[in-house]
Amino acid sequence: MRSRLNDDPEFLLERTLEIKSSDLHRRFKDSVLTLTRMLSNYQQVFPNFTDHTELHSLNVINFCNHLIGKKNVIQLNADEIYVLLMSCYFHDIGMGINEKDFESFLNNILADKDGSIYNTLNISGNKDMAQIIRKFHNEFSGMFIKKYADFFDIPSEKHVFAIAQISRGHRKTDLLNEKEYPPDLLLPNGNKICLPYLSVLIRLADEIDVASDRNSTLLYSIETINDNASEDSVIAFNTHEAIKTLIIEEDCFSLIVETEDERIKSNIKELVEKMQETLDYCRKVAMERSPFRITQEKIRIMELKDSVNVI
Repeated sequence: MRSRLNDDPEFLLERTLEIKSSDLHRRFKDSVLTLTRMLSNYQQVFPNFTDHTELHSLNVINFCNHLIGKKNVIQLNADEIYVLLMSCYFHDIGMGINEKDFESFLNNILADKDGSIYNTLNISGNKDMAQIIRKFHNEFSGMFIKKYADFFDIPSEKHVFAIAQISRGHRKTDLLNEKEYPPDLLLPNGNKICLPYLSVLIRLADEIDVASDRNSTLLYSIETINDNASEDSVIAFNTHEAIKTLIIEEDCFSLIVETEDERIKSNIKELVEKMQETLDYCRKVAMERSPFRITQEKIRIMELKDSVNVI
């Protein structure tokens, strides 16, 4: 179990979209059929990386359901729900791009930047390709969405822009930037999309997807990972394995942890520090650039033996 609230809003976004717009719901469901197959392509580049398949996308959607809640979802219009759901599936699509798209997308990035960040990287080999994709996969996701938008029957260019920006926004991008993330993007149908809030949701939902089932036993054998993966991958997997579940409460996120390994404990503390930075930033963006709020203020660690009453 990844999360729990007293009023569990399971499938909240999708059910609300189906009620508000059968057309957008159909477009979303049709896209999922294709994206489900595409998302597994990341394993060709990252065979020993934590899960980035449709299972991760579903977890991100689940967390968004919890973060929004039933009281707030009625304030979102159908287009906002559609682009958020699409972004949850698209946000990591850049992890599994083919070599031709990689070269094209990288050239686009280099054309917009001074290139200094690549000075120490040799981009001719697969290892280097993986390093660059890992670092800039959110940018590659945005470019993938724009290139293949017609294939997914996305309603308008403004919808494409919104989905690309929200997908990019799950990492690194400046959500306070008015031009990149307008709070009232006007669509051809007259609806407006609050890009800062939707980007906050996906960034935070992605950040808190750290519990042990991120390493799904449907996809991975921990014994195989320990035997074949790099030391960093092994540590990452074992760290996720030690986090048994994440509980979402009204004012905090609680990581339920079970491990005696001091190195893993240290890694979890570092992970929580990073998560707290993301949470603080997302709270700030939501407060300053949207009518919504993120109510959780802290991320805490609880030992499994001390948390039997809350699991």
